[in-house]
Amino acid sequence: MQQRSASAAKTLCRKILNHHNQIQPLRRPPCDVFINHRCIDTKRTISGLLFNHLSGLGLHPFLDSKNMKPGDKLFDNIDRAIHESKVGVAVFSPRYCESYFCLHELALLMETKKRVIPIFCDVKPSQLHVKDNGLCPGKDLQRFTYALEEAKYTVGLTFDTIEGDWSQFLTTAMDAVVHNLIEVDAEETHKHHRGYFMKNYYR
Repeated sequence: MQQRSASAAKTLCRKILNHHNQIQPLRRPPCDVFINHRCIDTKRTISGLLFNHLSGLGLHPFLDSKNMKPGDKLFDNIDRAIHESKVGVAVFSPRYCESYFCLHELALLMETKKRVIPIFCDVKPSQLHVKDNGLCPGKDLQRFTYALEEAKYTVGLTFDTIEGDWSQFLTTAMDAVVHNLIEVDAEETHKHHRGYFMKNYYR
C-alpha cells in the first residue's frame, strides 16, 4: 500500500515538473510550497517531515528553519517566498495564534490569493482565535482575523499526533499538496496560453 502511494506521489510530481517545463516564459519560483507553522510546535514533527518528503520528491518547499540562514532579513525573505510560492500549507497547532509571525504569514497567503491547505494538528478549528493582547495594531488584528476565518472554512486535514497514523497522514498530506500544485500549474498554463492568444489576435 505504501509503495503504491509513493509511486503515485512520484508520478504526480513528474506531472508538475512537466507543467513547469511547458511554461517556458514563466520563471519557476524558488519555492513551490510555503509551509506556515509555529516553529516551536511542529518544526520537528509535521512541518519538518512535510519539508523533507516534499524535498525528496524534487519539489522546493519553504520552511523558515530550513531555508533561512543567519543574517537573512526575516520579513523580506518570508514575504518574498510567499509571493513567489504557488501553494501554502498552514499547520495549525494549539498555540499557533500566539505567534504574530504565523498570523502575518497566513494573512499574506490569503491576501495574495494562494491556495492554502489547512492542517489542524491537535487542535479543532473552533479553538483557534486571534487574541487582542493590546500590542498588535488594529489593522493587523483585522487582517489576521479575516485570514484565520478563511482558513477555518477551507477544507483541510486533521491529525492527532498521539493516536494518529503518521504514515497514512503524510501520504494524504503529500497527495493534497501535489494535486493542488498540479491544478495551479494547469491554471497558469491556461492563463498564459489565453493571454498569448489575445495578444496576437488583437495585434
